[in-house]
Amino acid sequence: MTDADETAPPIRVALVDDQELVRAGFRMVLDAQPDIEVVGEAGDGVQALELLRGTRADVVLMDVRMPRMDGIEATRNVVAGSGPKVVILTTFDLDEYAFAAIKAGAGGFLLKDAGPAQLIEAIKSVHSGDAVVAPSTTKRLLDRFAVHLPDAEAKANGALESLTDREGEVLRLVARGMSNAEIAARLYVSEATVKTHMGRILMKLGLRDRVQAVVFAYETGLVKSGQGDNSV
Repeated sequence: MTDADETAPPIRVALVDDQELVRAGFRMVLDAQPDIEVVGEAGDGVQALELLRGTRADVVLMDVRMPRMDGIEATRNVVAGSGPKVVILTTFDLDEYAFAAIKAGAGGFLLKDAGPAQLIEAIKSVHSGDAVVAPSTTKRLLDRFAVHLPDAEAKANGALESLTDREGEVLRLVARGMSNAEIAARLYVSEATVKTHMGRILMKLGLRDRVQAVVFAYETGLVKSGQGDNSV
């Protein structure tokens, strides 16, 4: 461990879920990590916004279905206020809510039955500026709800035409859940080159992060539900 690692402040996490036992389970896992600190809990979106007005957090673990204000509206408010990053907690039964929350500004989503290691990795990834897009989960989520996505011609509006062929290729691979390392290996380029392409893609399309890029690719028909990972 480097000196920088030893002196870096812990990642401050807020837990938002209407089930106290769920929050307790997450807190138990996170409190055991020396580089993560749970700074508060809330049982619904209204409490979450109140908590975040008086408590600085880096990452919020946000449930979706809650009383008074659900996770979608809460996420929209948190992101609009340039607040902390949001990771949506979901189950397969609530995938449509997770999709809406991601579009509202969440940095990623995580299944509630994820293991401790996945939870910790998701928090660290989002905090470092990456998006939590698990390939298998992303594919299942978007495949299941592709019927809700608008027609490609209705959404494209010339946006895709601003991308170079290589940028379009990178975006398709990102939408299939491939990591930068996997994309670099597929295209025989460096990871730094992939990151450069991603930065240009986000800038040209006016997108915030990798998660929004995945949603955009499906919405515009660049990648369609059911396409295999080996298709390019």
